[in-house]
Amino acid sequence: MLRYILITPAKNEQKYLSKVAEGVICQTVHPVLWVIVDDGSTDGTPDIIKNIESRFNWVISLQLPQHPRDITFHYSYVCKKGFDFAIQTCKTNATRYNYIGLLDADTVLEKTYFEKLGIEFNKNGRLGIASGHIKDMLDKEINWADIKYNEPERPLPRGSGRLWRKECFFETGGYTIEPAPDSISNIKANLRGWQIRQFGHIRAIQMRKTSSVQGFWKGYKIRGSIGYYVDKHPLLILFGSLSYSVQKPYYIGLAYLHGYLLEWFKGSPKINDPEIRDYYWNKRLKEYLKLP
Repeated sequence: MLRYILITPAKNEQKYLSKVAEGVICQTVHPVLWVIVDDGSTDGTPDIIKNIESRFNWVISLQLPQHPRDITFHYSYVCKKGFDFAIQTCKTNATRYNYIGLLDADTVLEKTYFEKLGIEFNKNGRLGIASGHIKDMLDKEINWADIKYNEPERPLPRGSGRLWRKECFFETGGYTIEPAPDSISNIKANLRGWQIRQFGHIRAIQMRKTSSVQGFWKGYKIRGSIGYYVDKHPLLILFGSLSYSVQKPYYIGLAYLHGYLLEWFKGSPKINDPEIRDYYWNKRLKEYLKLP
């Protein structure tokens, strides 16, 4: 039986949070606990959260002090605060759960989203992390009847709308306070024999493009700096830059490379995790080049 806790970090999300909440509330299998972490919002986000919390006893908010928007270390800090709070709340209240989920405050789910993920987990006892497929709608009205999905199954789950099997979450060290925590979790799960998947028939909508909240140039520059931090092989950075350069807006590949090179010239510190650094210099490079 699917019993999951869900974490949503939110900062100044009054534009989308009500739609996101509607998607969670209407789930055919709703979470046993939903923790919405307000990261010091200065708009109407706190009022929206209070309204949701007052209507459903399985929704709890966590308020953090104001902090500049930051998708590197601080984002993972906010999420970890939510995970730790949710896990402790379940322990205190003796609430049973077997999955742990993360949903960003700009991602709207079809009403059977988590039910369908639960079915996939039940099929495969070694499935450790999974998500559905997320399409960009960019502020349009959502009519699920008009949204057709014919996407293939993919090896990497999305960061938003993902579920961890509880055993996998704890075996891989939980949610780390690092840039790219979802990628780090994926890597550690694979290295420990867990399978990870993105299922194309399970639908979600993202109301804005990834890395666009602070502008595409800054967003992809940060991605490049994170690539440096996790010690991606320079060839992976080059391939990533070329791949981004054929996507609109076309300058994001340059922004990505710029972010990486800026940290390289500064000699900035890298992640203190030999397992992750070895993965990006060896296993991932061989996968990319299809080497034995």
